[in-house]
Amino acid sequence: MDKRRIIVLILDSVGVGELPDAAEYGDEGSATLPNVAEAVGGLHLPNLEKLGLGNIVPITGVNPNKACKAAWGKMAEKSPGKDTTTGHWEIMGVILDRPFPVYPNGFPEEIISAFEELIGTRVLGNKPASGTEIIKELGKQHMATGFPIVYTSADSVFQIAAHEEVISLDRLYELCEIARGLLQGEHGVGRVIARPFIGEPGAFQRTDRRRDFSLPPVRPTVLDRLKEAGYAVYGIGKIPDIFAGRGITKAFPAHNNNEVQEAVLEAMDELRDEGLIFANFVDFDTLWGHRNDAEGYARGLEELDSKLEPILEKLAPSDLLIITADHGCDPTTESTDHSREYVPLLVTSKRLTGCIPVGVRQTFADVGASITEFFGLSWEGPGTSFWNLLAARLE
Repeated sequence: MDKRRIIVLILDSVGVGELPDAAEYGDEGSATLPNVAEAVGGLHLPNLEKLGLGNIVPITGVNPNKACKAAWGKMAEKSPGKDTTTGHWEIMGVILDRPFPVYPNGFPEEIISAFEELIGTRVLGNKPASGTEIIKELGKQHMATGFPIVYTSADSVFQIAAHEEVISLDRLYELCEIARGLLQGEHGVGRVIARPFIGEPGAFQRTDRRRDFSLPPVRPTVLDRLKEAGYAVYGIGKIPDIFAGRGITKAFPAHNNNEVQEAVLEAMDELRDEGLIFANFVDFDTLWGHRNDAEGYARGLEELDSKLEPILEKLAPSDLLIITADHGCDPTTESTDHSREYVPLLVTSKRLTGCIPVGVRQTFADVGASITEFFGLSWEGPGTSFWNLLAARLE
C-alpha cells in the first residue's frame, strides 16, 4: 500500500463571506475573496478554478466548475473570535469556550508596570496600532532611549517592536519570553510577537525575523494525536509557533509565501513516511489584508495560484491536499483588522473522481476530524469527518 500523506495549506485570511454573527464583531459586509475580486475587476486563478473554488461563492473572474476533481465547500468558525491562533487551533480540533482577551485601550497598568520591572526599563506605546505606523511614530524615540515599543491590535496580541541595532534579536526574543510568562490566565493573550525593524527615522522597515510566542493549546490537538501515533508532522512557516511547538516533529522556517511554497515542496520530497505537512501562506494577512491593499492581495492570490501547480504535480496517488483558511481580513473595508468569515474548503487527490460538494461545515474542526479518520486514528475531539465522502470516490 502506498504511504499516505496529507498536505494542509492555510491561505492566511482568505475568507469567503461574513458569518451569521459577523455584526457582533463589527464585520458586516466582509467577504475577503469575493470583495477583492470585485475590487480589481476579476481574478485569474486557473488552478483553484479547476479545483472548484468558483463553486463555493461567486468570485469575479473565477467560474464555477462542475467538472472539478475535488471536494468543495465552506466552513464556519465555532469558536468565539477571529484571530490566527483561534482559527488554526479549531482546524486541528480545539474549540475555545471563550475568546482570547483583547485590549482596545492598551494593556492595564498592572501588566505594563510588572513587565517594566521584569525587563529593567520603561516601554513606549502601549496602545492599539498598525505595526508600520507605530515604528514610524515612536522609532526615533526608541532609538534614543533604548525602550522597547509595546503595542497591540484588534487581535489578542502583545507585540514588541525593537530596532535590531538598539535591542539585539536575542534580547528581543528574551523580552517576548518574559512577556509570555507574564501574560497567563486572565491576561493570556493568544500570541506575544517579536517585531524587529531596521533603518533610519523616516525609512524604517520591518524585517522577516519576526517570531511568535503562543500559548500552548488548551487541549490535545490532532497534531498531538498524530505525533503520539508515530506519524511525522511537518510544520511550515508560522505553524510551529501557533502551536507552541506542540505536536510538531520537524519545523521548516519560512517567512513569506515564496519561502512557504519552497518549503512545502522540500517537505514533500523529504517525507517518505506517512504523515502531515501543515503550512501557512502568511502574506495575504500581513502584507495586504491588514494594510487594506486590495491590489496587492489580488496579485498575491494570482501568484499563489501559480505556486500551486508544482505542488499539485508532486502529489503522490495516495496523497490528500486540503486548502482552507483561518479567518478573513477584507482589505476593501474600512477596518484593517481580521474579519469574522466563512473559510473555503477544497480537498483533492490524484485518485479522486468527480466534483463533490461537502456543504457548509459547522466547524473548522471537521478538517482535523477528517485527518484522523484518513489515518485510521480514534479521535474524541470535535468535528465531523468528511473523509467518507471522498473515500467512496477514489479510483
